Amino acid sequence: MRAQQCPVPFEILAVNNNSQDNTLDILQALAQAPGIGLRVVTETQQGIVPARNRALAESLDSDMLVFIDDDELPLPGLLQAACDAILNEGAECAGGRIRVNFMPNKRPAWLGDELLGFLAEVDHGSASFWICDETTPIWTSNIAYDLRLFRENAQLRFDNRYNREGADIGGGEDAAMLRALLTMGARIRYRPDMAVEHFVEPWRLKRGYFLKLHYRAGIRNGRYRLPTYPRTLLGIPPFLLGLFFRQCLKTVPMYLAAKPGALRQAMNAAHALGTLVGYRSKTT
Repeated sequence: MRAQQCPVPFEILAVNNNSQDNTLDILQALAQAPGIGLRVVTETQQGIVPARNRALAESLDSDMLVFIDDDELPLPGLLQAACDAILNEGAECAGGRIRVNFMPNKRPAWLGDELLGFLAEVDHGSASFWICDETTPIWTSNIAYDLRLFRENAQLRFDNRYNREGADIGGGEDAAMLRALLTMGARIRYRPDMAVEHFVEPWRLKRGYFLKLHYRAGIRNGRYRLPTYPRTLLGIPPFLLGLFFRQCLKTVPMYLAAKPGALRQAMNAAHALGTLVGYRSKTT
């Protein structure tokens, strides 16, 4: 980040979330190094949502905040593009490309391009455009906010229901924020020249990760997004049971025949199962 060119003065903020290793020692040493200032704060409430909301709280007096995560590296031009989108184009939120980098690991042969989005890859093409719906999402791995959004609306924060702690996976707090911004009609800009590299840990390069990710997403979908239905069977709406069984019936023959797309179909079944479990948990 210190190597970034930026048209306005900026600082780097690192939010430490109860790291148990030598993270703080490394950050303190970096803070003493020359270059753009590094400010370090520790958020003691565990999880990605408290950490993101702490970053917002620490930055409210600034004009804008650019998020990247601890497994990303910014590519040249990131801050220039973010500033241009918000300060010149009038965007209230802007995000761009996230490029998956498997190094030093080897990409598994079964991991097709259609699955890269579930490793946070984002590439909506080479042209800038205004985002009007969820079909072209941008994520907090690479996103910038006009902080007036949060100063003027104290309720607009990352939703703690989608918190992810420790070894948990998924979360969905950034998707929930995107939905909230779309609902309120915020001006959201995609900028392809705003880009980061995302380094994927080895434990994510397993089929089980993709299945668990979708199961956990299904739980949150059933618990927080679905309405309460009047007709249920053992606490579950019959149409959800039908959806789950249909997804299973599609999955089993595809796996037995080793067909392409079997994993993606199994992910659909895992999501349907999670939705059942999540829905029932909010009614019991």
